[in-house]
Amino acid sequence: MKFRLWPRSLIGQLVFAVALMLFVAQAINFALLVRGQHQQTMAHGGGMAVARIIDAVDRDRRGDFRERSGERRGGPDERENPKKLVISDRPIAVATGAVRLPDLADYVADLLHEADMQPQAVAAWALPQRPRLRANFPGRTVIVSAQIDGRYYAVRSRIQSGGNRLQGFLVWQTLSLYLLLLVPIMVIAWRAAAPLRDLTRAARANPALRDTTPLEEEGPSDVRDLIIAFNAYRGRIAAMLSDKDRMLGAVGHDLRTPLASLRVRVEQVDDDALRDKMIASIEEMAAMLTDILALARSGAGTEGREAVALRGLVEELAADYRERGKDVTVAAAADAAVMARPLLLRRALRNLIDNASTYGTRARLSVERVPSEVRIIVSDDGPGLTAEQIRTLIEPFARGEQSRNRATGGSGLGLSIARDIAEGEGGTLTLVNRDGGGLDAMMTLPTAT
Repeated sequence: MKFRLWPRSLIGQLVFAVALMLFVAQAINFALLVRGQHQQTMAHGGGMAVARIIDAVDRDRRGDFRERSGERRGGPDERENPKKLVISDRPIAVATGAVRLPDLADYVADLLHEADMQPQAVAAWALPQRPRLRANFPGRTVIVSAQIDGRYYAVRSRIQSGGNRLQGFLVWQTLSLYLLLLVPIMVIAWRAAAPLRDLTRAARANPALRDTTPLEEEGPSDVRDLIIAFNAYRGRIAAMLSDKDRMLGAVGHDLRTPLASLRVRVEQVDDDALRDKMIASIEEMAAMLTDILALARSGAGTEGREAVALRGLVEELAADYRERGKDVTVAAAADAAVMARPLLLRRALRNLIDNASTYGTRARLSVERVPSEVRIIVSDDGPGLTAEQIRTLIEPFARGEQSRNRATGGSGLGLSIARDIAEGEGGTLTLVNRDGGGLDAMMTLPTAT
């Protein structure tokens, strides 16, 4: 099964596009917030450390600190918290488990350069947090050491650690945005897609069914305008089809009347052989006229649809043909029903049986059930057809035998009529060669529900 990342429906595409854009926007927002928080952390912890280092350097240069065991410590305020500031001629030793912070060291170095301190080296460490101090002192304690004029100045500072809170905030913000934006978009898209689905179903319907009930004009203004145009277009099609039916009725009546009159006159011909030939020609013209009118009217919706039991239908047709001396049998017939117009469906099957018995010696009928569809198969034992013949034979007036003599085949309209009837009932007609020889004419129709 091929995976499609981009949805096919309107609602799916809108929701997917908005969700993707929101995700990208939130990713950019997250990156900017993380960067801003990082800069704020550097400014808070690094700025405090730089201020203390500059103050220590100035006081050290003025001699405000007194010597004690090779180190200089601050005045009375420093003696109360001796770990707050350390001045030494040697590198500062930090506690075990301290983690280096190169970003903070670079930030402090830049600030010291801006203050004309010219540090030779700057280092920063994050001290391990004691569990009992985490609740009372949020953040992390850091030690910043700077070497200036050959002396090492180490001060204590704190940096914030609000990464988890920021991530939680962004998660809730993203969910809120998705809820506030995607739900209205889904409602709007559904409101636009619902009438479009109805329009699609109406456009797929056979226009010859004359179902000219106007679609309800709903949805956004663009969709309503489209439905209005479609209703007008379908009304024009229905009017044209009605005019065609009236014209065909008139043509059929006007042609049959002179043919009937001509046959009456032919009956008076004394030459039996000549009379029979003339009568055969008149009957051929009448049969061809009937086929042409049937082809033109095959999609007309004058007959109502009803559930048709196919097993009884094919058995009845086979018995009728056997009574006329035709080799027509029922191979296998499943219990299945379709919603169709019975007379038209019967005519389509008769055309397929006539072709099979004429060109393929005999006809075998079968009914198969497939998911949501039923196949009616008319098989023969003929030589089969080429791919080109299969493609062209369902077109009007196309015949495998090129003459127009009905004794050798007919007018070439039988398959066209059967195809149009099948499509008018929402199905298809296909011709398939069997491996062992012969041809299968398969009419596939939707199952009655």
